[in-house]
Amino acid sequence: MLELPILGFLAEGPLHGYELRRRVARLSGYARPISDGSLYPAINRLLKAGWLSRHIEPGAGATQRYVLTLTDAGREELHRRLREPGELDITDLARFLTVLAFLSLLPSVQEQHAVLRRRLTFLEQPASFFYDGDRPLRRREVTDPYRQGMFTIAGATSRAERTWLRDVLAHDTPAAGDAPAASEG
Repeated sequence: MLELPILGFLAEGPLHGYELRRRVARLSGYARPISDGSLYPAINRLLKAGWLSRHIEPGAGATQRYVLTLTDAGREELHRRLREPGELDITDLARFLTVLAFLSLLPSVQEQHAVLRRRLTFLEQPASFFYDGDRPLRRREVTDPYRQGMFTIAGATSRAERTWLRDVLAHDTPAAGDAPAASEG
């Protein structure tokens, strides 16, 4: 999942590796720290695919730093990943939030809304953390107070997200307060 934020942040402009790592780490949050052992192999895969280019610039003092730039092919790949997120990118909240962070980079509001409709469809399906065989258990069927807390938190989050999604989808423009869709360039 590192490749999408790498492509997304570089779509906003060239960055050196340290700044890119910092932005990706902030987006991922404290629960998913980004190590050099995962970030730099992902960058190298994107370089090898031709989706990024790298050049050297002078840094502070005598040190040099590598600056990464998104290529035209990389922008096409970013748009493809945003337009066609995988099932896990729709169903896993953390992964969906990463898609959402860059969704305005898709040039078409209709394409943005298609992704949002997929998420809304997923959220409208019955779900549970706990099952009795194949049957999902409802909150009232679970006696453990901490497990009930999981239901309470997840339910409130899901209701808020569904409300926001319906509001955005009711309009033909990006969500209120959002930046307009970026043009291809």
